[in-house]
Amino acid sequence: MTIGCEEKRQIVVNYGKNEKDTGATQVQIALLTARIKELTIHLTEHKKDFSAQWGIRKLVGQRRRLLLYLKRKNFEEYKKIIAATGIRGV
Repeated sequence: MTIGCEEKRQIVVNYGKNEKDTGATQVQIALLTARIKELTIHLTEHKKDFSAQWGIRKLVGQRRRLLLYLKRKNFEEYKKIIAATGIRGV
């Protein structure tokens, strides 16, 4: 139910400044989006997994806060990450 090492590495390379830039806001948003997508697939099969529902709500809230921060600090990067990940803006 977690994303693999290779997928994480690919996300960091795609959205970070270099391959070790794991703390960038864009990278964190992309990683959270990948985890949310996996949990969404899990929840379509297991509708009564309430701990997963709780977890997905926490992840969505964290991603929302990061998106608001990025929107305030760098609006151009915010638009890029919204378009690249395919999520709706805040």
